[in-house]
Amino acid sequence: MNFENKTIVVTGAGSGMGRVESEMLAARGAKVWVTDISTATGEAVVKNILDSGGRAEFYQLDVTAPDSWTELVKSIESSDGDLDGLVNNAGVSHRAGIEDTTVDDWHRVMNINLSAVFYGMKACAPLLKRDGGGSIVNVSSIAGMLGYFAAGYGASKWGVRGLSKVGALEFAEYGVRVNSIHPGLVDTPLLHSGSTAFVETSLQSVPAGRVADAEEIAESVTFLLSDSSRYITGTEIVVDGGLTSGGIYHRITNELKAGC
Repeated sequence: MNFENKTIVVTGAGSGMGRVESEMLAARGAKVWVTDISTATGEAVVKNILDSGGRAEFYQLDVTAPDSWTELVKSIESSDGDLDGLVNNAGVSHRAGIEDTTVDDWHRVMNINLSAVFYGMKACAPLLKRDGGGSIVNVSSIAGMLGYFAAGYGASKWGVRGLSKVGALEFAEYGVRVNSIHPGLVDTPLLHSGSTAFVETSLQSVPAGRVADAEEIAESVTFLLSDSSRYITGTEIVVDGGLTSGGIYHRITNELKAGC
């Protein structure tokens, strides 16, 4: 997958999957706009890319602020003219049910995980629609594929999935594709922000028996951004080691085997 002469924005690019996505895209020839609320981590990613001979530029972006998106688009238009891809990767985790989720936490999670995706698509669409279109990849989660125990997180990730389908319908005539990607357990700081017990217990339901590397998610993101997926839009790619395919039955089968 060659991204020479392509310009791509990645949000939440200072760490985790966003960092790996940015570095992979740059290694394959793209000019990457590394965006993050954290200047220190974002600039560190840009330095790594530049030191490796790639092209990148940092922009401090508050994904929850429409004005911040507007200014980013102005900078891209002034510097590069057009935009070929957008990866809405920024997100936060929150593991609490309906009764235990405060109103403030609800709004925080929804603003970062869902509203920011809307702001990004709305702001970047005019640039993406130029010169034959481009591709938007919205990072959702397996929490957007099934019933999930976390109220705000689950609702936001289902929202990303639905909004991606709306975008696919709306932008198709302009050559802009919109898809969502749904990672399972990925070895990033976000996964390990909770208890170790959560990860260990969750792994019992993963047929592959392990968490994913961030590189494995990035490979799927780059595929959806590339011309190799030029007829794919309005769909979702699940990258979860089989977790949602087997559901609870994988764990039940293993427990039965252990008891035999």
